[in-house]
Amino acid sequence: MTTLKVGIASYEEMKARTLAIARGEHRVAAGEPKVWFTSTESFAKVLSAGNRDLLRVIAERAPGSLDELADLTGRKKSNLSRTLKTMAGYGLVRLERGERGRIAPKLTHDRIALDLPLTEDGVAAREREAV
Repeated sequence: MTTLKVGIASYEEMKARTLAIARGEHRVAAGEPKVWFTSTESFAKVLSAGNRDLLRVIAERAPGSLDELADLTGRKKSNLSRTLKTMAGYGLVRLERGERGRIAPKLTHDRIALDLPLTEDGVAAREREAV
């Protein structure tokens, strides 16, 4: 599989980056994050220990439906559905129609790399590397 590179940026930073890309002022480099979180807290929430266990079960057991995943994890189907939709929004899983129209979660990446500059110099360096 592949590694999903994620970054942390405020809404304002993400908006400015998106506009710079649209204006042709910024080119997305190969090593740049593909997915952005607005805070380390939101990153930690989506990738909590329980959610990482859920991803591991999906990878190892390849459930064919949400019902099967609920049986494997002991979590309620409604909870799984919400969690998986959030994860799909970040590109962590893909929700595919399986047998008889059932939704089957599939892992899209087997690793996640976090790009988190801790100083303004680190942010500026990341931006210079991307140009």
